[in-house]
Amino acid sequence: MTIATSAAPVQGADCRDAFRAAYENRYTWDPEFGGYRGRCLWQQGDRHLEGRFQVGADLKATVEGIEDPEVEKAIHSQLWEVAIHRVRRSFDQVHGDNTFTAGDSTDEGLEVIVGGKNAGDRYRIHNRVVTMVHRHIHGTVVTIHTGSTTDTGAGYLSHTYTSAYADPATGEARSGLNHFTDTFVPLQEGGPWVLQERRVRSEAHGDTPASEQVFQFLDCEPLGAA
Repeated sequence: MTIATSAAPVQGADCRDAFRAAYENRYTWDPEFGGYRGRCLWQQGDRHLEGRFQVGADLKATVEGIEDPEVEKAIHSQLWEVAIHRVRRSFDQVHGDNTFTAGDSTDEGLEVIVGGKNAGDRYRIHNRVVTMVHRHIHGTVVTIHTGSTTDTGAGYLSHTYTSAYADPATGEARSGLNHFTDTFVPLQEGGPWVLQERRVRSEAHGDTPASEQVFQFLDCEPLGAA
């Protein structure tokens, strides 16, 4: 199916509708999401650890069987981060107190300059996809660039992307650049779509060496399944 798209707003114009279209095109779980469980595997170099996990209907995650507390925390963090981005909240709930002004256009898309409650934040959008996020979160600037996406048929999920953290006052990096590759699969025919694998490659920064971790979530099944 081909979706007709209107011309991009000119620089300086209101682009609320264009940004809303991209926001509402993100894949989110149905409000009746019931949770799921499965095996979790973690790998870094020659180290492998395996346990079990569960994400409840309340989106809270539990991890069992991982003896290394730092690895358990890392696995839990990935599950929480994925789940929190699957929550379905209306555009007006999240952005009702913001204004959106069109900036310049690049190959990455149209710049969206935020005013109002979240003034200072910026996005880029292209073909109803948020391709760049630049947000101030808890005293840190987070910048995310999306390289490719997965089309679920009910919205998109980011497949490859990078994230960087910087000081909001100086712009100085607070960590190395992180490179992500996420693989999502439907839990059942038609969904919900859940994370099957996340590869995270972190570049060196200061005294922190470069690293690569792989998180896998396998044999997933809905909670309540026999």
